[in-house]
Amino acid sequence: MEAFKAELEQADLGEVLYNEPLSNYTTWKIGGPADILILPRSKDELVSAVCLMQKHQIPWTNLGRGSNMLVSDKGIRGVVIKPHRGLDYLRFEGPLVIAGASYSLIKLSVMAGKQGLTGLEFAGGIPGTVGGAVYMNAGAHGSDVSRIFKSADIVLETGELVRYDREDMRFSYRHSILHEQKGIVIQATFELAEGNKQEVLAMMASYKERRLRTQPLQLACAGSVFRNPPNDYAARLIQEAGLKGECLGGAQVSEQHANFIVNTGQATAEDVLALMTHIKSTVQDRYGILLVPEVLVVGER
Repeated sequence: MEAFKAELEQADLGEVLYNEPLSNYTTWKIGGPADILILPRSKDELVSAVCLMQKHQIPWTNLGRGSNMLVSDKGIRGVVIKPHRGLDYLRFEGPLVIAGASYSLIKLSVMAGKQGLTGLEFAGGIPGTVGGAVYMNAGAHGSDVSRIFKSADIVLETGELVRYDREDMRFSYRHSILHEQKGIVIQATFELAEGNKQEVLAMMASYKERRLRTQPLQLACAGSVFRNPPNDYAARLIQEAGLKGECLGGAQVSEQHANFIVNTGQATAEDVLALMTHIKSTVQDRYGILLVPEVLVVGER
């Protein structure tokens, strides 16, 4: 690790922080420190960082906006790499939208709507980055990234640069090939369609109003905690099991949306995990359905 740190200091790969609390970088406001946090500002810096970690065999974890991630209280050993400013670009080429990994997915949907392009309306309430959305095949309102995805430039953990199209990504529900083959999205291209600008913006406004009414967005949370089981909804099962408002430590099942767990102020990762376990066991005992987490749980336990 010391040899890696020495070479890292000489490499100028963006901002480098040591023992940085990851609670500052997750929407749950939970997470212990990263040994090293690297914030590369360009494609070249990102690729060089991955190559350097490969050279020294340093374990690493990719972090987007931290909106779908629970970081353990002990933090993450090795390196956390977070694409930063310089990788938050956006451009339009007719119906094609090219966006950098750290570009906001919500902002992307708004900008596409203002261009009169349809296909990204579903993403108007997903508080993540383009890179994270591709990784998770993010979705809502009956649609997801795979429906509009054309290609992505990715650096694999070997340092190899690849361009994957839709078939290469092996998309399924909240899943992509990046769950199996480690890599970081550098940029993604989406193919939209010409639409009626006013209709697109009206639909997005409708989704936003519904979101504000039904989700606890004023509190620290991470979106849906569990995947929807086939032909059902996790929120319905959790609510009907009587778990709305249930608390463990500083973690609480939201009173607004049963598939959200909120940080009431001092929640730890262990609080959230204990509450998730309680929810899973209660739903399984009552309905015989095993809920599968949608959030990624990372870090030292």
